Amino acid sequence: MRNEGRSLWVSLRAAGLPAPRLKTAQRDIDLGDLAGASCLAGALENLRGRSVLIAVQDQLTAALALIELDGIARRMILCTPDLPVEHYPGLIATAGADACVRDAGTPAAATTGIPIVIEAAPALAKAAVACAGGIATEWILLTSGTTGAPKLVLHTLESLTSALVGTSPPPRPLIWSTFYDIRRYGGLQIFLRALHAGSLVLSAAKEPMVEFLGRVAAAGVTHISGTPSHWRQALMSGAAGQISPYYVRLSGEIADQAVLDGLRASFPQAIVAHAFASTEAGVAFEVRDGQAGFPESLVGAPGGRVDMRVPEDTLWIRSPGAAQRYLGEGMEAIRQPDGFVDTGDRVELRAGRYYFAGRRGGVINVGGQKVHPEEVEAVINTHPWVRMSLVKARRNAITGAIVTADIVLADEVPGQGSRPSAPALTQELTRRCRAALAPFKVPAMIRIVPFLEVSAAGKLVRPGA
Repeated sequence: MRNEGRSLWVSLRAAGLPAPRLKTAQRDIDLGDLAGASCLAGALENLRGRSVLIAVQDQLTAALALIELDGIARRMILCTPDLPVEHYPGLIATAGADACVRDAGTPAAATTGIPIVIEAAPALAKAAVACAGGIATEWILLTSGTTGAPKLVLHTLESLTSALVGTSPPPRPLIWSTFYDIRRYGGLQIFLRALHAGSLVLSAAKEPMVEFLGRVAAAGVTHISGTPSHWRQALMSGAAGQISPYYVRLSGEIADQAVLDGLRASFPQAIVAHAFASTEAGVAFEVRDGQAGFPESLVGAPGGRVDMRVPEDTLWIRSPGAAQRYLGEGMEAIRQPDGFVDTGDRVELRAGRYYFAGRRGGVINVGGQKVHPEEVEAVINTHPWVRMSLVKARRNAITGAIVTADIVLADEVPGQGSRPSAPALTQELTRRCRAALAPFKVPAMIRIVPFLEVSAAGKLVRPGA
């Protein structure tokens, strides 16, 4: 997909493949119908050259609006459906929004003070439309905002599709799906890949895992993506066996060896790949060898479109897929003068391979010693009865903090017999941690819990994150 100077709609028409389809539990839309139809009640021209807040709750409606508006709007602001109401006024002011696309679920705060408000629908109605726009639309994505108001990150279609440059359309259309919402960076990447090479089965908010995977299976999905937490939930649900994808992708969190091995066992016919990407840095790389981390040879490799370096054990990336800047006054630069983006992700080099240790700001301080929770979780997750774990800090009068862990267990594990008792399991896990970790990293307490909270972005909810 080459999008320099071309809108998303024009790129779709030039792809040479059958028109992509978007599928939900209720609808199956042929995007070729956009040549003479619209989801915007025929009001597309009212949005030409405007900064448009896309504040719909329905994901299919958002997808259709993105395709119609690219090349028409000056700017599109992709609001996530879980955006707190109190953040809308600041978002509208910072983005200079002068129009809004809404649906029945849109909060009133999303339209306050906006002069043009268009009602959108998750369906196409015949309309005289001209999707070929000619405007280089800015795509504004929101960061997760877990520590307050989200940041507004400016991309273009060219930066968002940079990972597709030089890729040829497949010999036959693919059927993609993703656990992500397409208004987040990870989901948007899959949305654009699906439009480039086939069709997309969309998830629905609060849809039970078993029902979603059942729809995915019925659609014959070939490629599917999610965070490691998404995939752990899928494996725990018992429904993962319904699907037979050719390609399984993980991104958004550290892919430890346990989840990679679990997916390899569940999908022996599939390519299991984990990718590193972020809203600011873009897509950096994809690893397909079934191992956690990434080869040292990727760092400083000459001739690639993406450059990587590791100053002070932190991953830095220079990529044509990086965002241009944050919106708003007084915001820090995303890119350094030499084009590199500091991802804030710590890595450790061991035997010719870099392993992710965790976020720079996410460490637990135990008597002056630093503990990355993800490193401890990776050890705990290797136990066959553990499905998910969350390592966190607990205050301690002597060391300032101690390490604790909450774990979710499997109900049954093939070939493992009956599940050991809780005391036996916690003792086994403590021994496993002592064998693999420094003493200050070993959890002082391990607690078995029925579930762990996962955010709307598909990531484990971490205290203080």
